[in-house]
Amino acid sequence: MAHHFKAVVEVRCRVECFNPGRRCFESRQPLAYYLVTCEASVETAAIRGHWDIENCLHHVLDASLGEDPGGIRKNPGIFAQLRHYALNLLRHNGKTNIRAAI
Repeated sequence: MAHHFKAVVEVRCRVECFNPGRRCFESRQPLAYYLVTCEASVETAAIRGHWDIENCLHHVLDASLGEDPGGIRKNPGIFAQLRHYALNLLRHNGKTNIRAAI
């Protein structure tokens, strides 16, 4: 199946992240690229997809599974994988309200 992309969209934003080692906020400018196949506004489609990930994944990890305030210093990647596994397991079992399911 061949896909015909309409455009490549580059999205830049500015994010303030707290650096606990330096005890201050640092500015970052993450960069994301999107391949768009639809006829809709390219910018709208890309940004909508980006915020869908932010709202459906990162916010749930932060608010329901306590990812940000966790402060895990040793093996943080392993704990992140465990949180993602738990979230995927809950969603696979039909849970839509993750906080209530926990």
